[in-house]
Amino acid sequence: MTEDPKDEVDRLIAAWRSERPDLDVEPLQVLSRVSRLAKHLDRARRASFAEHNLEPWEFDVLTALRRAGKPYELSPGALLKATLVTSGTMTNRIDRLAQAGLVRRRPDPEDRRGVLVSLTDTGLARVDAAFADLLRREHALLAGLGPTDQRTLSSLLRTLLAPFDT
Repeated sequence: MTEDPKDEVDRLIAAWRSERPDLDVEPLQVLSRVSRLAKHLDRARRASFAEHNLEPWEFDVLTALRRAGKPYELSPGALLKATLVTSGTMTNRIDRLAQAGLVRRRPDPEDRRGVLVSLTDTGLARVDAAFADLLRREHALLAGLGPTDQRTLSSLLRTLLAPFDT
């Protein structure tokens, strides 16, 4: 059986154990690695979005519309819930995406005062390409784990995150 490779977290834990043997630094084993992985994921996402001329916030709105299924449209209120931003921020984002030709607004036939936001063909093509590229990069980040280990890690992370998502 081979020993696990050493990483930067192992080095910082060893230093803390030496400097502060009175503290239990065991949480760093998981959480420092999660934090470092999040930074690598953020870089991969930003690179993927930039390659497709999208900002992270644009990708968030476009993917919310894409996940809605045909006709790829939602009310601004539904977009608020999907992206967790304020109504003023969402209005600004929709305006900017509409100016870029990625979304369009139309009156809501169910509510005369409401509007619906939908992907344009350009928006659909851009978000589909960016998402495929993002998944390619995310697969590469996980290449060191086999399918069983990925499922195990996913399950453990779900257990940790579930209390925060209620």
